[in-house]
Amino acid sequence: MQETKFIWFNGKLIPWRECKVHILTHTMHYGSGAFEGMRFYQTADGRSAIFRLREHVSRLMKSFSIFGTKAPYSHEEIEKAIVDTVKANISVCPEGYVRPIIFHDYGVMGLNPEKARVSVAIAVWQWGAYLGHDSVKVKTSSYIRLHPKSVVADAKICGYYVNSILASLEAKEQGFDEALLLDYKKNIAEGPGENLFLVKKGKVFTPELGNILPGVTRNSVIEIARDLGYKVIEKKLSLGKLKRADEAFFTGTAAEVTAISQVDDKLIGNGKQGMITEKIKQAYLDAVKGRNEKYIKWLTFVR
Repeated sequence: MQETKFIWFNGKLIPWRECKVHILTHTMHYGSGAFEGMRFYQTADGRSAIFRLREHVSRLMKSFSIFGTKAPYSHEEIEKAIVDTVKANISVCPEGYVRPIIFHDYGVMGLNPEKARVSVAIAVWQWGAYLGHDSVKVKTSSYIRLHPKSVVADAKICGYYVNSILASLEAKEQGFDEALLLDYKKNIAEGPGENLFLVKKGKVFTPELGNILPGVTRNSVIEIARDLGYKVIEKKLSLGKLKRADEAFFTGTAAEVTAISQVDDKLIGNGKQGMITEKIKQAYLDAVKGRNEKYIKWLTFVR
């Protein structure tokens, strides 16, 4: 990871290497925090802009609220802190990734976090293509996506990502680029850190909400695809439906739009990025980089 200059921590910008927490931080032991991932891009006019800042912060606040403890900053204060953090690092990082986290800090051990201090941190760094390829090979995981009656399935909680780590490690050990998790009913859920779409006969399909993370990029791609004239259908999808698809792709803040070339031993289409995937990907990149006025509403410019 390439260090930047400052991390915002509880209201102050602190030099990167000086930002520390106690070894008995509650979230480190029990996963009792919520985080977000968002990107900021250098746009066509040279300014940097954060993509869908408000929506990401809304999900962050909603996710943390499941613990019943109050975040020490308002939605508006966290938005401003993210802008300030990007601005403080922009000379060394004109585009990159933003990681805000709200977590239960030092002060109490045991499962109940009520008496732990709540802290907020925001870091930014340069992060290229997360999956590293224009198209990726995907392995169906032996692990399922967390059961919706075991957790709040649409929250982005630190501890949940052990599930994602195990699936991702398993896939890579078997020579694949990424994993695919099914849900407890054996329908397609998502990747370890991505939502999934498939294309069949010119229509775009994606798993319905309920047992997946409601991705901000997913939402953006649905709107973009419809604007391009494609019918988008949200429904339960079987693994067989995916393997018979003409095209498939992942979406996510880190992954952006990444084609899926293979699932298990089955090529998707001709094993290359499909035409509809390519059109959606290009439109998405135009949106995040400020090249399409229609989607300027999604950008928060850092001045």
